[in-house]
Amino acid sequence: MNAPSPGRLVLLTTSHRVAPGQLSWPAWQALHGADRVLCADPAHPQLPYLREAGVEVEIAATPDAAGLVDFLAGGRTAVLVQSGEGDRRLTDALSRLAGSGRVAMPDLELLPGAYDLPGARLVDLVQVMDRIREECPWSARQTHQGLAKYAMEEAFELIEAIEDGDRDALREELGDVLLQVVFHARIAEDEPPAAGDEGDGGPFSIDDVAATLIDKLVRRHPHVFGDAVAETPEEVRAQWLRVKGEEKERTSVTDGVPVAQPALALAAKLASRARAAGLRVPLPEGPGPGPALLALAVEAERQGSDPESALRESARRYREAIRAAEGH
Repeated sequence: MNAPSPGRLVLLTTSHRVAPGQLSWPAWQALHGADRVLCADPAHPQLPYLREAGVEVEIAATPDAAGLVDFLAGGRTAVLVQSGEGDRRLTDALSRLAGSGRVAMPDLELLPGAYDLPGARLVDLVQVMDRIREECPWSARQTHQGLAKYAMEEAFELIEAIEDGDRDALREELGDVLLQVVFHARIAEDEPPAAGDEGDGGPFSIDDVAATLIDKLVRRHPHVFGDAVAETPEEVRAQWLRVKGEEKERTSVTDGVPVAQPALALAAKLASRARAAGLRVPLPEGPGPGPALLALAVEAERQGSDPESALRESARRYREAIRAAEGH
């Protein structure tokens, strides 16, 4: 004679990074087919959607493990909708029952009800930044102007990690650059518009930043999202500059080039814009090293080299030579 089935307990996990109600089909099947559905958290975000779908949920803040095992005996199924931290009291109690060796335990199944999508941890980052902005005295007082210098520092540290080929440092520095973006966006939610600000000048959030970027990327990649054709990197670049120029209504190829960037990078950018536009502009002449340095930067750009990176690499080797001369 076959022994009665001990039943089945399904631990249904969900993700706070996925909108409530967006569950997998196996999760909905388990919920609708269960003899009992339990949840320890009366404020669980999934509960309104489960009830709307006709799933009756029992709120059991302190589940009776032994009573649940008795209920499942005979082949019944129960689903436990777990909270984000899990329900340790019930699982610990079940472990103690199993360890006693005197109870026929139900089959235990872990069923992911929702999976994080790529980029889901960015939701956590936004939540962490919200809390820091509200509860940290230093962060609460920061402004765009006060943080500007850190954006430059983090950008240079990112470049250094790339040039060093240090993957761990690269991951960390990318995070630091991302922090600047999230921090500035969080400040923008609170800051009133500046006097004389053009446009709507109102507050905006990280979602507005992302939406603006998405729209820009789609517009500037018509060969990906539209019917345009660009088969080489050069064609893609020319198309990008053309679309960008139409968006900005620029009258000069130099519009939009920040003159505050490092001088070699500025010279290379100007040379690149002029060359892409087919302009032949004589280089300025005069005393001092400026014209000669400009000519070197323009020639390096023409040959496909980044003069800023090239000089920085030489400077790094010079630094090592100095340290060697010092006996390091």
